[in-house]
Amino acid sequence: MADVIVEPARETSVFRQCDVLIVGGGPAGSAAAASAARAGADTVLVERYGHLGGLSTGGLVVWIDRMTDWTGRQVITGFANELLDRIPRDAIIGPSDDLWGSRDPALVDYWGQRSSASNGIVSWAPTTDPEMLKVAYAEIVLDSGAKLLLHSWAVAVIQEGDEVQGVIFESKSGRQAILADVVIDTSGDGDIFAAAGAEFESDISPGDIHHTMNLPFRVGGVDMSRYYEFRNGKKDEYDAIMKRGREVGVDGKPGVMPRNDQCRFGRPKMAGYSSLDVEDLTTIEVEGRRGMLKVVDFYRENVPGFEDACILDTASQLGVRHSRRLVGLNRVVREQWTAGARHEDEVMVSPPPNPRHPNVSIPLGALIPAKLENLLAAGRN
Repeated sequence: MADVIVEPARETSVFRQCDVLIVGGGPAGSAAAASAARAGADTVLVERYGHLGGLSTGGLVVWIDRMTDWTGRQVITGFANELLDRIPRDAIIGPSDDLWGSRDPALVDYWGQRSSASNGIVSWAPTTDPEMLKVAYAEIVLDSGAKLLLHSWAVAVIQEGDEVQGVIFESKSGRQAILADVVIDTSGDGDIFAAAGAEFESDISPGDIHHTMNLPFRVGGVDMSRYYEFRNGKKDEYDAIMKRGREVGVDGKPGVMPRNDQCRFGRPKMAGYSSLDVEDLTTIEVEGRRGMLKVVDFYRENVPGFEDACILDTASQLGVRHSRRLVGLNRVVREQWTAGARHEDEVMVSPPPNPRHPNVSIPLGALIPAKLENLLAAGRN
């Protein structure tokens, strides 16, 4: 059998020309699309799934980790606030703003169990309903005037030398092209800048959590009030059950959801797989569901509040933490942010992982490939 086949040359119809083309409709891509369109650019957003939000919706990463710094000051605002303002109040759970930054032990304990406190400090790290968030993403992007194309997978870059001129995508409508003055890669995995020949890195420490992937899932028919009452009121018994779970391969605790009769699990986390390898992705899907059944069976049999637990859904996107990282004109490296370095071309700020360090400065240069023209990258990649 031949190792390769030669495809015949073919003509690809141009679907559209635009000012700004964004590939990938996660948080970064959706924000880029709305911002570009509001600034007056003719904007197209292409997304491979049937919804926007990326991992924050389809990946069930419904916990929006720390929008406040360790003093309780909100530093992640703008588009994120707009999203949260668009969804019903009963679709969000998190502490009120008067509690942000609190070090009160009782509040830290309460909100720590609900993903909104760590390192002894209450933070604004809300948990959202992913379906309501999908609606909010789409409405914001469409209200901005951007053109939205779902179920469309970018498969090739149109370029002349170092100049990126657009993207070819495939969908149920066939193979088509979009030409653009500027292309923004928010694919998460750097699919576009890699195809265009940009330099990137993919090294990772094997023992780091970012080397793991998982298939999150939601569980219904639970009573989280009973679960927390048991967890906090009978701690020794609870700890013994959790230890027994770890011994049989059930690790991890349920994450809170806005509804008391639902929760979320992000286990098992599996290490050593690549999000760029289709066989590895298949393995994570299969083994993730096998692990899911094991988790739910164990909780149903052992943990109060889970007697009638049932699986609601699994994530439509795998929990990927790391793949390609663009090597841009500027970089963000650990030594800089631990030292509190501020970049002259700073375009955003992120809370640091712990209170020992200042807020992290993100430079514009990190979004710009060193050798390609008309291309930016943002988001996880």
